[in-house]
Amino acid sequence: MRLIRCAICTTLFSLLVGALPLAHAAATRPLLPAFDAAQATSACAATIADLRSRVASLEKLPRAAARDSKKLFAQWDALQIAQEDLRGPLELLGEVSPDKALRDAVEPCMVEFSKFSSDLYQNRKLYRLFVAVKPADPIETKLKRDTLWAFEDTGVSLKPEQRQRLKAIFTRLEELSQAFARNMRDNDQRLVFTPAEVKGLPDDYLAKAKRDGEGNYLLGYAYPEYIPFIENADDAAARKRYLTAFTNRGTPKNLELLQEAITLRKEIATIFGLPSFADYVIRRYMAATPAAVLKFLDEVRGAVTQSELAELAELRQFAAKTLGRSAAETPLERSDLAYWQQKLKRARFDLDPNALRKYFPTEAAVAWILDLSGRQYGVEFQRVEVPVWHPEVQYYDVIDAASKQRISGVYLDIFPRDGKYGHAAAFPVRGASSAVGRTPISVLVANFDRSGLDDGELETLAHEFGHVLHGVLSTTRYDSLAGTNVERDFVEAPSQMYEEWARSAEPLAQVAKFCKQPCPTVDAALAKTMTAAHNFGRGIRYARQLLYASYDMAIYSAKPADPLAEWMRREGATPLGYIAGTQFPGQFGHVMSGYGAGYYGYMWSEVLALDMLSAFDGKLLNPTVGRRFRAEVLSRGGERTGMEMVRRFLGREPNSKAFFAEIAGKRVQ
Repeated sequence: MRLIRCAICTTLFSLLVGALPLAHAAATRPLLPAFDAAQATSACAATIADLRSRVASLEKLPRAAARDSKKLFAQWDALQIAQEDLRGPLELLGEVSPDKALRDAVEPCMVEFSKFSSDLYQNRKLYRLFVAVKPADPIETKLKRDTLWAFEDTGVSLKPEQRQRLKAIFTRLEELSQAFARNMRDNDQRLVFTPAEVKGLPDDYLAKAKRDGEGNYLLGYAYPEYIPFIENADDAAARKRYLTAFTNRGTPKNLELLQEAITLRKEIATIFGLPSFADYVIRRYMAATPAAVLKFLDEVRGAVTQSELAELAELRQFAAKTLGRSAAETPLERSDLAYWQQKLKRARFDLDPNALRKYFPTEAAVAWILDLSGRQYGVEFQRVEVPVWHPEVQYYDVIDAASKQRISGVYLDIFPRDGKYGHAAAFPVRGASSAVGRTPISVLVANFDRSGLDDGELETLAHEFGHVLHGVLSTTRYDSLAGTNVERDFVEAPSQMYEEWARSAEPLAQVAKFCKQPCPTVDAALAKTMTAAHNFGRGIRYARQLLYASYDMAIYSAKPADPLAEWMRREGATPLGYIAGTQFPGQFGHVMSGYGAGYYGYMWSEVLALDMLSAFDGKLLNPTVGRRFRAEVLSRGGERTGMEMVRRFLGREPNSKAFFAEIAGKRVQ
């Protein structure tokens, strides 16, 4: 078992894994290491030292020898693997470990990895080796291009004082990102609601909620607590209070952190002689320029503006009629939106999202997505008992159906708990490298209701598992090209495409067979209703995405504004306006993390996702097309550009017809 690829692996083995018993055949199965805080700190120091030793060995390669691409890329791959073997697990545990001391210990280690990365990509000796190397094939050509970009984007060719300043900036940005996430993750505040304020909420929700000695309800910021409340509580003032607190859960500290990050990222652009951080980032993406992004967002604006206004007017009329008032007497605030949307959905479609949970018991839904993915892509998922960081975490071997060989592993950590990452995400903790027989591992992290999923949560499960598949079905030659190491504005496309399986009749009908207790089957009529309900409010939904993307571009533009003032201005210009006292940017983690100047990528990727769906010709349960998608996209990771993979899969140039038909409500389902 290879846990840490470094010179001290033998002595670290017992430290990392401890005395926990492993499952059958675990000696040949790579697993994530187990740590406490002290062990994490020790392993971090040892690994960083080993990495620097490896760099020193690489520096000694003669330039003539380095022209042997196989030799140079093999040593580079080994360096990347040695780093990932510790950094990947620690990044995950820093977000999900129940041990706060361990989570806290991870943060300084991530800063040390950031410093190492800056030193690595500012190393002129290594840069010259990569400039000189002669790639032997297109995969090596792509690896060389991406690696040279990483060197150049870290400032390898700049003056010494500029390189030093960039190192300091990159280190500080890592610190800011860690603090930003911590301020939300470790917020254990609970709001107090009286029995009168929770009227309208489902009985099973109330039965599970924590209460104080006076019978009041104590609610926190986990999604299974917040979402049902904001959609069902009849008390408008209570909804507004909860929405405000939820929106502000990282503030005021995170606003200061974000402002500093914006300033530092503008300085990065200035050092490189670029107008903005958006220019610095997007030049490496599919869009290539901020101008192309802004043009795309303008096209989206033209497609959604009137739809949003019409949907809001309809919602206001419905609320007024329900309350026995005139529309003029019925103000509609953002905290009212989800509530009235759910009411109208129920009235129009006779569909209660909470009632859907009996169709999708959580355990059955997980079994379903595993079975569906297996049949589509030619793999099997085998549950194995292995050491995990929390008793509810599950692990599965991924077995290739044709060869019967284990090809990867998946961990599932899908229920909420205090101190855990609050959203849903796939963590690609270990990439593939066929050159050394390295198999990948991905981790699905979510915060689902334990009893069952509604339609939105089922869609989230499919989306995030799409990311997982992108990681664990990767068969790339080199680790740094593995899995989701693709352009930021392409990375969401495979997972967005997979959402379609969570709202289509034939796949949904199969969930019931995985229920341990009898549960109702989704028939064609219900699937059609679910699709109609999903499509309901699309103008409002895409308008919100447009707001997020436009805001992201604005704060990373040539003249970045104060983040809160810019948000207040932009949200204030929307039909529902700005809710006084809310500080949304303080919890908008995407703009602090890797999606800074890249949030537009969600919609950009959806253009490609909806176009790639056309290859299935409406027949989603099609293993032939599924395995072609596995071969042309999922398995290739970043060995080709996103555009090249889409062209190969479709057999033509992609287009945006399906995306804009979706926005307009005219896409054929």
